[in-house]
Amino acid sequence: MELSQLRYFCAVAESQHMTQTAERLHIAQPALTQSIRRLERELGAPLFAPKGRGIVLTECGRFLYRKLAPVVETLDRLPRELAAMAGLERDTIHMNVLAASSLLTASVIEYKRQQQHIHFQLFQNGEMEVCDLHVSTLLPDRRHPKGVARAFCCTEQIFLAVPREGHYAGRSSVRLAEAAQDEFICLSGGYKQFRAICDHLCTRAGFAPRVIFESDSPSAVRNLISAGMGVGFWPAFTWGTLDTSEMLLLPIEEPVCQRDLVVTCSHNKADNREVRNYYEFLVEFFRRFAEVREF
Repeated sequence: MELSQLRYFCAVAESQHMTQTAERLHIAQPALTQSIRRLERELGAPLFAPKGRGIVLTECGRFLYRKLAPVVETLDRLPRELAAMAGLERDTIHMNVLAASSLLTASVIEYKRQQQHIHFQLFQNGEMEVCDLHVSTLLPDRRHPKGVARAFCCTEQIFLAVPREGHYAGRSSVRLAEAAQDEFICLSGGYKQFRAICDHLCTRAGFAPRVIFESDSPSAVRNLISAGMGVGFWPAFTWGTLDTSEMLLLPIEEPVCQRDLVVTCSHNKADNREVRNYYEFLVEFFRRFAEVREF
């Protein structure tokens, strides 16, 4: 059976008139008749019977029409539905955010004000391989990802956040080795990349951090450091450089404490214009805070 045969059968079943159906389908009436006869031979059952100058469905014909009508209707809707789905997919940007989530959220909110038809799906999944934009963090001396359509990065200084009162009071900078005996408040959960960078920096300074609390909430880390519970690493522009009456941000003299924020743009869609447009916006958005290098 061919799809065209089944469509022809349903059309004839609805009109119960061979000539009128042939005219509506823009085919020759003998060709339509032959198609119906061939279908009857394949099924081994008569589908129509003559009645006066017209035809009527047989019992087998009525059974087949009941089964086929919803299927053909679904097939007729598919092009429209697929076109709508393709439009939605074109206007949806899938972004895997493993770093700088607060800054990326701010960029999405600002972009949505300008382009209300664009939808975003944000993920935090270190194992996710297919997405339109991927935001991650690396040490500056680590190799940047290859094989993507476009990418950019910016280098961010990492401060040591300390309680304003205590043995760091009045300091304007610090060597990281001085924090070897301090208790650390650290990020965890979806921030594994940043945590790995911080652990690496401590190793370079000659110690392993004494972690007393881990949280997947940057605000919780900030609040606990402000409360004098410990010290922690603070990304300069993604968290902001605001000192409070309870907390102080100290530049680290040694070792050099920096990380690269890397945004990669992949070409996963047949129509990738909306992804490229947001990527260009994101480049300029990051340039407000730091120097951006594209590669």
